[in-house]
Amino acid sequence: MEDTVVEGVSWLGIIVGAIVSFLVGWIWYSPRGFGTKWSEGVGVKLEDASKMPPQAMILQFAGIFFMSWVIGLTAASSALFTAILVILAIACLIVANGYFARKSQYAINVEGAYIVVIGVIMIVCQGIF
Repeated sequence: MEDTVVEGVSWLGIIVGAIVSFLVGWIWYSPRGFGTKWSEGVGVKLEDASKMPPQAMILQFAGIFFMSWVIGLTAASSALFTAILVILAIACLIVANGYFARKSQYAINVEGAYIVVIGVIMIVCQGIF
């Protein structure tokens, strides 16, 4: 089983899926995307990328990379349904957190939809690579 974690996966699919998902996040949460209204809904000031907390950016990329790796593992074992369940579980947790934090409905929808969108991107990257 451990060999599958490293050698049975499409590393190109994992890496491309992670990078594309991270870049989609920049657009998603930018003023050109949903960023302006999202930032109002979570109570933060929308600033340019150079002013983003480095810890948040590093952890965001790490989480996206690990999620992409999980999707890669499910692709290697032909477990698409498992990938869909993982994506939905993460989205539900993000949405629940939004309700606990009393974010606006708009912000909650933006955050939950982002997880679903990047999950689809990761699945597509596994199919391509």
